[in-house]
Amino acid sequence: MALSKDQILDALSAVPNPLGGGDLVSADIVQWVATCEANISVKVSLPRGADRKVREEVRKSIERAVHTLAAGEDLAMNRVLVEFVDEQRKEARPIQKTKQPAQGEDLTAAVNARYIIAVGAGKGGVGKSTVAVNIAVGLARRKMAVGLLDGDIYGPSLPTMLGLDAIDQQVHRGNLQPMLVHGVKAISIGKMVDADKPLIWRGPMAHGAFKQLIERTDWGELDAMVIDLPPGTGDVPLTLTQSLPLTGAVVVCTPQKVAQDDAVRAVRMFQQLGVEVIGVVENMSYFIGDDGKEYDIFGRGGAEVMAQRLNIPFLGAIPINMSLRSNSDTGDPSANFEAKTAGGDQIPRALAHVLDNLEKQMALASMRLGQSRPTLNVS
Repeated sequence: MALSKDQILDALSAVPNPLGGGDLVSADIVQWVATCEANISVKVSLPRGADRKVREEVRKSIERAVHTLAAGEDLAMNRVLVEFVDEQRKEARPIQKTKQPAQGEDLTAAVNARYIIAVGAGKGGVGKSTVAVNIAVGLARRKMAVGLLDGDIYGPSLPTMLGLDAIDQQVHRGNLQPMLVHGVKAISIGKMVDADKPLIWRGPMAHGAFKQLIERTDWGELDAMVIDLPPGTGDVPLTLTQSLPLTGAVVVCTPQKVAQDDAVRAVRMFQQLGVEVIGVVENMSYFIGDDGKEYDIFGRGGAEVMAQRLNIPFLGAIPINMSLRSNSDTGDPSANFEAKTAGGDQIPRALAHVLDNLEKQMALASMRLGQSRPTLNVS
């Protein structure tokens, strides 16, 4: 059981407007509320003259009201995310655009994120979307504000893998509102088209759809955006690399030689477009049976050898078992991070290892791009 939108609005109606005149709801300060499980997202609009002290007072008042409501209903509360929609651009983190050989439309202003990570693969069927979803959820569980964009225009997987079927896509003032699930803000074209009909689009149409998903979404302020790309080296990856200041790309590969051949092409594509490949993930590295025995169905270690040959960081290997498959089909990726719901501790340990390495590589790539600097604390 979770708090409803009406319950939250009622609670916020009791919070006085710090600028005078009514409460946060009647003064039209609260613009939008979304709930998902134990996560609450509230969008707030204040006059541009409101100073930092006022905004902090509003943030704390909202958090306190929601937590008090949850405690009164005897409900657990993971996170209350308060965003100031009118101040997003003003306080955007400094972003330095990567050097690109081709000219594209600059969508930098549409995404306010410290790190922007593309997850790609040279071919389909290697579990690229599974890796992208688990990376996004894993970073969110580490207290990062994370956005997840389903850029696989022709085969969107996020509605199933995140359990979005029961959630309606919301539009506020002409902009798409991302769905807050498993601590992640997610957008997928799969929520805007008939799930049973194929998208028979030429390149320019796919380009336009991907562009609109980025620029017409109220992402808010993010620590990291993860973009699940379609397989191959087509229009969407090209559009992405020309339009957004990517921190780097993660390439997903299974162990066997035929998958490595295509993964190398994906690596070369990113490098040719001036995007650093910050790591390779070996997915479905091995299968864990119900008896606990490990089976090297596709061989093991091939992607790591490929990464070494290409002088690219290897982020880690992720095995597969029945629980991982089931959690993906039922839209519960959070279950992959707990041993009791992941079929043992192998999957959680593997994901933690990948995330540890990914965080390090993101920070290093960001520094190389001049987006951040190391700090030294002296005490």
